[in-house]
Amino acid sequence: MAEMSKYGKAVLALTAGFVLFCGGWFSSRLSAAQPYQVTAQRRPVLEEEAPVQEEGAYPDSLLPGEVINVNTADAYDLRRLPGVGEKRAQDIVAWREEHGPFETVDGLTEVSGIGPGILEGLREYVTVK
Repeated sequence: MAEMSKYGKAVLALTAGFVLFCGGWFSSRLSAAQPYQVTAQRRPVLEEEAPVQEEGAYPDSLLPGEVINVNTADAYDLRRLPGVGEKRAQDIVAWREEHGPFETVDGLTEVSGIGPGILEGLREYVTVK
């Protein structure tokens, strides 16, 4: 083998040191403890465990088969309707106070913000009787 210069030996030594350092770092990363991974799921609520509503408390959404009378409902009950938020509920109450009770469900289109699309979504949940 031919004689190596001092520069060649220095480069070889630095390269060997770099390779050893990278190999040690890589092997230490492989054996390092990995963080725990936790997966949480909600368990189904059984009927016996279902929360009981206090008397006089209102639900946040419509109950199955429930129909709301738009001529007597307050803003809270109107907000429970699909597509009706706080603003629309207040608009319905304000329109009813200004113009009197609705004669038909189609009369809801007179309220600002309620068009044919929203009315169709409400039709099975409201009444005027």
